[in-house]
Amino acid sequence: MARRLSPLMILPPVIFAAFAVMAYFGMQRENPEDLPSTFLGKQAPALPAETLAGFPPVSDADLRSGEVTVVNFWASWCPPCRAEHPKLLELQAEGVRIVGVNYKDRQDDAAGYLTEDGSPFVGVAYDPQGRAGIDWGVTGPPETFIVDGEGTVVFKLVGPMVGTVYEKRFLPALHEALGR
Repeated sequence: MARRLSPLMILPPVIFAAFAVMAYFGMQRENPEDLPSTFLGKQAPALPAETLAGFPPVSDADLRSGEVTVVNFWASWCPPCRAEHPKLLELQAEGVRIVGVNYKDRQDDAAGYLTEDGSPFVGVAYDPQGRAGIDWGVTGPPETFIVDGEGTVVFKLVGPMVGTVYEKRFLPALHEALGR
C-alpha cells in the first residue's frame, strides 16, 4: 500500500525555497543597503506646525525657498542621533542649511540637549506624536533627507550620518544637490 505525501509535508520546503529566491534577488540589487523611499523625486511632505520651544520656527515655505535644505529627524533619547550630532554641526559650519524635526521626544529634554550640545538647525519643528514622521516615511530616528530648493526630496538616509555611509552616500548626494 503506497502512502500519500501530505501537502503539509511539502509546504514548508516550498515556502523556504520562495524566501531563499527572494533573498537572492534582493541581494543582487545595485545597492542592497539602500532602502527605497517613495518620496524621492516628489515634493516633501508638510513639516509639523509646532515648533520646539526656544528655537526658531520652520515652515513648509522654508523647504521651497530656493535653497537646498537638509531635513533631520532626531530625538534626544536616540544614541545614534547623538553620534551624528557633530557631523550636523560641521555641516552647519560649512554653511549647509539644516532643519531639525524633533521626533517623539519631550520638549524639555530636546531643548536641553540642543542648548547643551549646540543646535545645528536653522529651525526646529516638534513632532511629539510622530505624525509628521509617518508622513515622511520615518521608521525611527535618525533619518535625514536632502530637499532641493523647489521642495523635492532628492535623497534619504536611514540611520546616523557617520563613517562610510556618511562619506560615500550622504556627502556625494549633498554635494550633487548643492552643485559642488
